[in-house]
Amino acid sequence: MTNLAQHLLDTASAHGDRPALRMDDAVLTHGQFREDAAAVAAGLRARGVTPGDRVGMVLPNVLSFPVVFYGALLAGAAVVPMNPLLKAREVEYYLRDSGARLVVALDAVADAAVEAAGVVGVDALTVGPAGVGDALRGTPDGGVVDRADEDAAVILYTSGTTGPPKGAELTHANLRGNARTTQETLLEATPDDVVMGCLPLFHVFGLTCALNAAVLAGSCLTLLPRFDGARALEIIERDRVTVFEGVPTMFSAMLHSPDRDRADVSSLRLCISGGSAMPVEVMRSFEETFGCIVLEGYGLSETSPVASFNHPHAERKPGTIGTPIRGVEMRLVDDEGRDVREGDVGEIAIRGENVMKGYWRKPEETAKAIPDGWFRTGDLARRDGDGYYAIVDRKKEMIIRGGYNVYPREIEEALYEHPAVAEAACVGVPHPELGEEVAAAVALKPGAQADSAELQAWVKERVAAYKYPRHLWLVDALPKGPTGKILRRAVEIPTEVTQ
Repeated sequence: MTNLAQHLLDTASAHGDRPALRMDDAVLTHGQFREDAAAVAAGLRARGVTPGDRVGMVLPNVLSFPVVFYGALLAGAAVVPMNPLLKAREVEYYLRDSGARLVVALDAVADAAVEAAGVVGVDALTVGPAGVGDALRGTPDGGVVDRADEDAAVILYTSGTTGPPKGAELTHANLRGNARTTQETLLEATPDDVVMGCLPLFHVFGLTCALNAAVLAGSCLTLLPRFDGARALEIIERDRVTVFEGVPTMFSAMLHSPDRDRADVSSLRLCISGGSAMPVEVMRSFEETFGCIVLEGYGLSETSPVASFNHPHAERKPGTIGTPIRGVEMRLVDDEGRDVREGDVGEIAIRGENVMKGYWRKPEETAKAIPDGWFRTGDLARRDGDGYYAIVDRKKEMIIRGGYNVYPREIEEALYEHPAVAEAACVGVPHPELGEEVAAAVALKPGAQADSAELQAWVKERVAAYKYPRHLWLVDALPKGPTGKILRRAVEIPTEVTQ
């Protein structure tokens, strides 16, 4: 029975004077972090928050996020993190569904949270980027509320392709275990490390692999509220960042930054990528340009998130998501839950200490996702003879053209090999005879030139004839989710294509 927040108390006792959090010139030591979080815990208790209550958070990557997050945990609450870009009706849904007692929002972007809280009938408290202010502070008592392993620490809403968002209930045991395995076996982080916090902390990748792992290790987390490739390179140089964590589009943004050749990134010892599959060409170019290896992993909101990884001291296989991490099992299954034959494509199923308790107050959805103790991910993959998994695609995003399966990632990989391509998204569009036709939207690198016919011909030379995109159009940029992951389902299809 250990509250996740105990990690902060232990680290503050051991490394109280070392820097814990940085945002430009503002710095908090581990000791100050503990004191501020304890004050928030006392303030929440004074406002009626009791163990097990839910506390909403609408905060970007600013110093007040970790302070409020750990403060809520110290008080025994479960945190409901939300994207600050959400509209009032979306925040209202999260507050109602989770039954949150109150919500904390950044003062500069609090309108939606305040409006939603008013409709739901709960308090909305605002905080500044570098401090929580008097509204949320109380007199600390120095304690931490005990929580059971199976008690919820975070309820993280995941947006599916159909239906309203579901709250993945991640327990103290889920998050403790995943943070420790990440810190000890993947990052190998120590108090001497500086971790780059540009992944959104309201997303589980940033929450576990950046914030919680850094707290556990006693490392410094340097925050970037809004990602920009050139700004990220500045911070890596300024703060001597040793560990960079990002999604593939972040690596691409730094790679295409006009400042890339002037930036001193010699302090980097490790880069990790997750959130979506990294194109092999992007990985190769990044490593060649910046002289730092990239290790790719895999996970989901429902798995806290890390499930597999290209481990630091094992063979690294670009284009794969590595092997299962400590405490986790993975297998590939067919639609009936049977193991597929070696080398065949199957759906990744996961079992282990990282798998969520379930979807918040949705037992039927939980039973569907975890029918037999194995969480069904919806991701299709192959496993090689060494046990390395390679994502083929999302099960729901596979294109079936005239009875043939086309995996969008394969087409995107071919497009990324073209020297003019910055971003690519392959999607299926309806076809009266074939069922679906292959299509692609492409954004070019700044200053680069290529037309649709050239790119189609490029792909046609590299894949089977039935796979290349019959429709291809150029866009300025592709739609992305909160972590920067390209969203295929949000790609706008030109009218002439749909007709």
